[in-house]
Amino acid sequence: MKERLRQIAIDEGCAGFGVTGAEEFAGVADAINHRNETGFSGRIRFTYKSPELAADVRRSLSWAKSLVVISWSYVPEAGSPGPAVAGTGRIARFATADHYTGLRHAAAAIEAELQKRGRRAEVLIDDDRLVDRAAAVRAGLAWWGKSTMALDPKHGPWLLLGSVATDARLPRDHPTRRDCGSCDACIPACPTGAIVAPGTLDARRCLAHWLQTAGVFPVELRAPLGDRIYGCDDCLDACPPGVKRIVATSEIRGRVDLIGLLAATDAELLEHYAHFYLPRRRPRILRRNAILALGNSYADCGDCDGVADCLEAISVLAGFLAGRDEQLRLHSAWALGRIGGREARRLLAARVDVERVPAVSAELAAALSGGGRATLE
Repeated sequence: MKERLRQIAIDEGCAGFGVTGAEEFAGVADAINHRNETGFSGRIRFTYKSPELAADVRRSLSWAKSLVVISWSYVPEAGSPGPAVAGTGRIARFATADHYTGLRHAAAAIEAELQKRGRRAEVLIDDDRLVDRAAAVRAGLAWWGKSTMALDPKHGPWLLLGSVATDARLPRDHPTRRDCGSCDACIPACPTGAIVAPGTLDARRCLAHWLQTAGVFPVELRAPLGDRIYGCDDCLDACPPGVKRIVATSEIRGRVDLIGLLAATDAELLEHYAHFYLPRRRPRILRRNAILALGNSYADCGDCDGVADCLEAISVLAGFLAGRDEQLRLHSAWALGRIGGREARRLLAARVDVERVPAVSAELAAALSGGGRATLE
């Protein structure tokens, strides 16, 4: 049965296949609880909201005996964003399309084969009930990287992971014995120093985390954000085992026109970016990200006083500065301050006289003075 399942995974295009038991992953719940206690988990929920459940699949599927684990490589098909272009934003490779489609199809085929043979089976992909990287490591597909990503020697970190829980007792694979050795290329590659030690990520400083988190974007991370609007690939780009996959990438993908994005309706954004995780399916977070990226794209450009394309960006930001959404007003104030110039300062100063939300007023003052911090509850 195991060999038939392996052949299905190969035929479907999976990068890796392995089997492990369904028993609890030793130490995983303790590690997650420690991150929660130290604050390193930031505002991440998912497996962090119930560590004991995520570390022991039998708590939700008491009948499970084995986990069939598969991986899917999304590079080079995901393309590369290419060099920065003024007025555009960057999407991380994992989100240039719904790259989970192939993984889900493969997992469903494995699930169907098990059920055809009279076995119980259930797919677990991006599921709060399982720490998928722990399953991949114990099933021999990957090792824990210093970046906290799961790595394999052929594809590096460019992997999506999934499992199928089953009541079949299948022969188990050995956990991988490989590790990163002396390589720590991912640690200095992080633009905000979020990898605070090998294998330890402080999500409070992780750009990818904040780009999927509702609320006010931390002011100290806004400039390092650069042109990113969803995800961050810097630690993955630096990982040597995955470099050859990037080199094989020829198509430019993941570049988005920021002004076009900001002009789109809620319905258009939700349809076009249906595969993005947006809290409560509200496009506001994507607009917030694009506003910050627009400010960074034309940073210090406003002093050209009309020579450059920043005038259109300033006009778009002015619309959000006068809009009803206080969070978007707050971030637009920062973006206009980042661009600078007489027109941006005029708009900021004019808004000071009519703004009634204290946090937005504080951001306006900070933008006019060139510094400061403001938050919204």
